[in-house]
Amino acid sequence: MMCSLPATDPGHVLATLRAVPVRRLALYVPAAAALLALLVFEAVQTHYLPTTVATVLTGALCIAAVLVPPRRFPVLACIAVTASLLLTGVSTALAHRPETTPGMAESGALLLVVTRSVRQLTWPRAVGLALLAGFAAGALLLRIDSGQWSDVGNYVAPLLMFAELVAVGLGLYLRQHDTLRARLRAAELQDQRLEYARELHDFVAHHVTAIVTQAKAVRYATAGGHAPAAADLDRMLALIEESGSEAMTSMRSMVSVLRAPSGAGTGPGGSLAALRPLVADFARHGPPCELTLDPRLADRALAPQITTGVHRLVQESLTNVRKHGVSVSKVVVDVRLSPERADLIEAVVTDDGRGPRGAGRGEGFGLVGLAERIAAAGGTFAAGRGPGGGWRVEAGLPVPDLRRGAPHGRSATTSPSGIFRGSPHGPSATAGPSGTVSPPGTVSPSGV
Repeated sequence: MMCSLPATDPGHVLATLRAVPVRRLALYVPAAAALLALLVFEAVQTHYLPTTVATVLTGALCIAAVLVPPRRFPVLACIAVTASLLLTGVSTALAHRPETTPGMAESGALLLVVTRSVRQLTWPRAVGLALLAGFAAGALLLRIDSGQWSDVGNYVAPLLMFAELVAVGLGLYLRQHDTLRARLRAAELQDQRLEYARELHDFVAHHVTAIVTQAKAVRYATAGGHAPAAADLDRMLALIEESGSEAMTSMRSMVSVLRAPSGAGTGPGGSLAALRPLVADFARHGPPCELTLDPRLADRALAPQITTGVHRLVQESLTNVRKHGVSVSKVVVDVRLSPERADLIEAVVTDDGRGPRGAGRGEGFGLVGLAERIAAAGGTFAAGRGPGGGWRVEAGLPVPDLRRGAPHGRSATTSPSGIFRGSPHGPSATAGPSGTVSPPGTVSPSGV
């Protein structure tokens, strides 16, 4: 096998050195000087200038093979091992040989070549190069005076064989560690891809469904021979335009997140207040929708996975009502603390749809992604027919931080929450827990 050393651009080397932090250079320079001094010290033991120069060169090649980037390692390691074996073969025929050491720095570098080969190369190449480098490290003992071979065979050779086994074991361990790390990285990337898929579905499907619904309304009205009035047609087209703009904004936000190196989250924010405009927007495009939001959760900062999970559950449920609901006259969204647990948020979305119950609602990627999101937050999720008909989607999300400072007793959690009602004509009056009625678009004393 022929090996050629790739050409190295001096400018690239200088640029690489400039990119290295000063602290690292402060460590690298003394270490390189110490290795060079050790190589020279061992080389001069031959008391013969050609052998001294050759020993320094082969040792430097072996050390360089350990330090080069992975793509250059096989070629340079092959050259270094071959040069070491050639020098060992030539040294056995010379009268000038080292008196005390065969080259411990070069031997250590060859053992590291064994470790790196086992760690980084494919198995056929790893086995071949590791055997060759291990043999070259053992053959270094032949460079000393032949009168000392018996002592070397009795004492040094067993230690060197043990060191080679340690080098192989270390390479196997590092190889396994790299494999596990690569698998973990692949799993993280897969989770990230699934998260992006869920985000794209949640962002786009909600708005696109509204566009399709309004377009169908215009089409059916026109096909039935009852063309809508100019004002009604303008209102429908305005809703389509608004939904399209919102879809474009959502897609632009998602693309910005994908392009951002920081990997910022795509959640709706730190509180559940974003549920109000979501419900109001749905009511303008579909059946009336009533939101019951616990005052203790309305403006409280929560973990991003909690707010995102609740927001996506409501968004996906309302989208499915718009897409699959039959004869739906009312939708209820209920988000509150559990009566049994002060650290559990219960989110329930129900409708009173009739006809084919739940047709097509349990299929598709929306509910699958929603179940994955809720499970990732440590919660529970269920979707199916409601006890009185229609469809019911519910989730329970644990929030340990809510336990601190939460009111004790069942009466605190079962007290009436603020209710926000929306209709196709906009938000209606809001009834607060005290029985008072707030004007449309205002906030009741409950905090909703």
